[in-house]
Amino acid sequence: MATWSNFNLQNSASPLMEQIIFFHDHTLIILIMITILVGYLMMNLFFNNYINRFLLEGQMIELIWTIIPTITLIFIALPSLRLLYLLDELNNPLITLKSIGHQWYWSYEYSDFNNVEFDSYMINYDNQTNTNNFRLLDVDNRIILPMNNQIRIMVTATDVIHSWTIPSLGVKIDANPGRLNQTNLFINRPGIFFGQCSEICGANHSFMPIMVESISIKNFINWINNYS
Repeated sequence: MATWSNFNLQNSASPLMEQIIFFHDHTLIILIMITILVGYLMMNLFFNNYINRFLLEGQMIELIWTIIPTITLIFIALPSLRLLYLLDELNNPLITLKSIGHQWYWSYEYSDFNNVEFDSYMINYDNQTNTNNFRLLDVDNRIILPMNNQIRIMVTATDVIHSWTIPSLGVKIDANPGRLNQTNLFINRPGIFFGQCSEICGANHSFMPIMVESISIKNFINWINNYS
């Protein structure tokens, strides 16, 4: 989860988020190199006294400053396209979770099991003394998912546009009324991961958090059996 004074991306808990962080670092290095080069050239232009009275054209330099940005954009575009296809890749998921956005809470259905569905509301701790929980992030019913397994997420909404977003898992997908969107998860470590709706959906947009608990497959089966 995000903490105070943290200007970096959250620690990843999935292979896809690791790839997103790698791409971010790759692109940032290219941007820093461009900024340093352009800054150096501009400083040289400000402080040199060279004059060429007969300069009318420079086809070679124009060719160079056209080709170099093209090559730079290719170095950014190829990893970006690879990552876009990886984010859409869904290969033999173990379970399917359906997430339904409402004003202003989430409903979840485990489509592979009978009668495993629940609503998830934010817990209000303003009038309580319990300090072991996270304000505006805790919910009464967590999503329980098995780690080290491919999981399909189906997302929709009943009223307005919402967005199901968990940064540490590299997931952000819109929930549109009348449309069923699909994404996938692969959580590679146990833990609790927090997210929020990231599409402005009304007065209580800030108060519909998402809470995912990742557990082993054995504990997940026990949870399903006890829930049913």
